[in-house]
Amino acid sequence: MTTATALFYVFSIVLLFAAFRVITARSPVYAALYLVLAFFSASCVWILLRAEFLAIALVLVYVGAVMVLFLFVVMMLDVDTASLRVGFWKHFPVALLVGVVIALEMAAVLIPGFYVTEARPLSAAALKLGNTKLLGVEVYTNYLYPLQIAAVILLVAIIAAISLTLRARKDSKHMDPSEQVKAKKADRVRLVSMKPESVAHDAVSDAAAPVGDRR
Repeated sequence: MTTATALFYVFSIVLLFAAFRVITARSPVYAALYLVLAFFSASCVWILLRAEFLAIALVLVYVGAVMVLFLFVVMMLDVDTASLRVGFWKHFPVALLVGVVIALEMAAVLIPGFYVTEARPLSAAALKLGNTKLLGVEVYTNYLYPLQIAAVILLVAIIAAISLTLRARKDSKHMDPSEQVKAKKADRVRLVSMKPESVAHDAVSDAAAPVGDRR
């Protein structure tokens, strides 16, 4: 067994353990941390498979941005996990059935992909470009339309998330930007003319004067 094969099995075991702990951890914070560990293990596996771009993208995008943001949101929300577990065993059979069906569907789609034939040798010019540039050329030429479709789907998901989050609620305080733009200087600052009062000045003078000279 070579060193690369041993590292592959080590990172794969860590990945499976972290993925199992993501769905079994009682605390959502621990589940998010185990998911970060799973992402790191997956990136290490991809590096061993010489997919450097995918490994770096996984660490920078998912671990560095998405998971950190998700972890902060979970810590700030302070989710009541006890209330979420109410009725868990009641719905467990249906959830197990749905999970088994999804696993079988994924296996039917993914297993044929493992039977790959020997890859054709690359030319000398392609070898000089490197994996990252070759991947970019392949994505933006042969897979341009699927990439655009995925971008549109993500844009629709972002708009849907914003519309669901920014719904009008009675307990939320928000400002209308159109009303803020219409504001004028006279509405913000008002000059009031008042008569001068000498009561405070007289009181200070009496306090500063000697005892015998006070009025």
